[in-house]
Order: sequence, then C-alpha cells, then structure tokens
Amino acid sequence: MQPDFAGRVALVTGGTRGIGLAVAEQLAERGATVHVTGRDATREESRALGRRSGWTFHAVDYADPAAVGTFIDAVVATTPFDVLVNNAGINRVRPIAQTRLDDWRELQAVNLEAPLRLTMAVADGMQRRRYGRIVNISSIFGVVSKAHRALYSISKFGIRGLTIASALELAPHGVLVNAMAPGFVRTELTASILSEAEQEALARQVPMGRFAEAGEIARVICFLASEANSYITGQTIVADGGFTSG
Repeated sequence: MQPDFAGRVALVTGGTRGIGLAVAEQLAERGATVHVTGRDATREESRALGRRSGWTFHAVDYADPAAVGTFIDAVVATTPFDVLVNNAGINRVRPIAQTRLDDWRELQAVNLEAPLRLTMAVADGMQRRRYGRIVNISSIFGVVSKAHRALYSISKFGIRGLTIASALELAPHGVLVNAMAPGFVRTELTASILSEAEQEALARQVPMGRFAEAGEIARVICFLASEANSYITGQTIVADGGFTSG
C-alpha cells in the first residue's frame, strides 16, 4: 500500500534526521508539501532540506516557549496543514534521586508541551476543513519503562493521554489522532549514545533480533497520517519487534 499525499500539506517536527527525516521523505515522495523543523538552521543538513523542491525548513527550539509561540503565530496558524507529525523529542537518562528540575522542565517543554501547543494550533483549521491526521511519536517507554527513564516515561505516557483525549474530541470532525511507539531504532542519535557492542546487546533482547530501520517506522507513521487510515484513532501503535510482548 502506497498512501497518496498529493495536495496535502504536512508538518514534521524534528524532521532533519532519524525517524522524522524518514517520515518527511516518504511524505514528499508521495506528493505532500512538507514543512520540517529542527533546532539549528546553520547545520548543512538543515540548509539542504530547505533547498529541496516542495520542502520548507523552520528553525524552532521547542525548549523555548517564546520561540514556539512565534513559530505558531507566523507559520502554523497561517498554513492549512492536513498532517501534523509531532516527532521532536529529547531524553535524559538519570537516576531518580539525581534528577534535576531543569531537566524536567526542558524535557516536558519539548516532549509534551510542544505537541500540545501544535495540536491546539492545527485543530481549528482541520475541524473546519473536516479533515486532518495527527500522529504523535511516543516510545516503548510510554508503554513500559526502565530504571533511570522517569522523566522520559512521564512525557511519553503523557503523549498517550494527549492522543486519546484529542482523538475523542476531534473524531466527529474527520480528524484522526494516533500515537506511534517505536522500539529500538538504528539512527544517528542511537549510534551517538550506544556503542556497537551495546546496540548488539540490546538487539538480542528483541524477539526479532535486531533494531528497526527508520524507514520501517516511517511507513507505519505515513499510513496513520494518510487517507488510507480511515477508522483508526485514539490508538498507540507499537512497533518494537516484539520487545514489549516478551
């Protein structure tokens, strides 16, 4: 199945690499006009995205509430987005006794407040046009958890609440809202955090015996974000190679 996004306008946050970039590329390949956000406009990857035909890059620091407000007023409130993929996120791995409130505030601002504000910003237009697809990127740590992941899990469990509540409210208006919870994914970020040996050890805990590729996760997200999805809403779809079922 190849969903068609011809004529659709999509916003993918955190779209300069990893899962976000894979989603944006697949949306664009299938006809969407794509807006992506990233924190650093000076990175060559960001400049290159802005030069792609049909792509627009926006520099937004979701940890800065004022920057988010400026972006919403200047772009989101004036663009008829059909698709919103709330992908931008950060993580802090720290024992609960050593958790810092500054980490809590930053992580919640990026992982939970920004998706809420963007959902608020696109909801009215989607309701008026009686069409919209919102996909919130959660994590397996929004389904299960692990030591030292308190802040991250709080934010990702919160994403499930945002997904369900907004799905129930927007469903009568033709707007479907779902969450996608990836397991371990082979990305640049993963490689920067975990050594090859550590990745191999984690992969052995996955029933399928490997990490996902970003493109595999992106295909599920694109289905949820498409017209091909006509009846799934309020759900968290887990793609983890069986990890949370073990």
